[in-house]
Amino acid sequence: MKSATITITDMFCGAGGSTTGAVQAGAEVRLAINHWARAIETHNTNYPKVEHRLTDLLSARPNAFPSTTILVASPECSAHSIAKGRERKYAGQPGLWEDRAPDPAEERSRCTMYTPLEWAEQHDYKTVILENVVDVQHWRPLSGWLLSWQNLGYEHAWVSFNSMFAHPTPQSRDRMYFVAWKHGNHKPDLDIRPPAYCPKCERDVNAVQCWKVLG
Repeated sequence: MKSATITITDMFCGAGGSTTGAVQAGAEVRLAINHWARAIETHNTNYPKVEHRLTDLLSARPNAFPSTTILVASPECSAHSIAKGRERKYAGQPGLWEDRAPDPAEERSRCTMYTPLEWAEQHDYKTVILENVVDVQHWRPLSGWLLSWQNLGYEHAWVSFNSMFAHPTPQSRDRMYFVAWKHGNHKPDLDIRPPAYCPKCERDVNAVQCWKVLG
């Protein structure tokens, strides 16, 4: 019996890295969306057979777009990242004597985290995969955001992964992946063991992720 085709929506698409991964895994990317014309132009150059939509995702109606099996999204990360030079933790809470109003551009950027949630409510995806910087863990509405996914019938897990282990990515970037699946379905295999050089063995081995004890 022929298995059903796994279809993908690539939200906040860029040059096509997420699409490439999905295609290599055997899925079919049917829809790529972004509000930035250059991103759409670039993605269309790399994947001309995919349907592309240039639209403001914060105001777009999810029911105006086709449904797919899986949603893959990369919400804007710049307002979460400490790479901007500002402490992200408590960043939304001005000091007692501060005369600093919230930056509307930053608030709009962080609101893109809600867009995949709204689309999942409409399209009832089997699986949702979101990628962002690790500093997203300091986003103050995170606990309520996670509860909303639970209310939609999803279970979830977090995966911390550095891009340099996703060969042939030519950079070292720590990323946090939110993986959600419908309650009752099998949990995806998230035991990722990429090849890494072992000085003791003097060869590549299947690496096991572990964490340093600080302090």
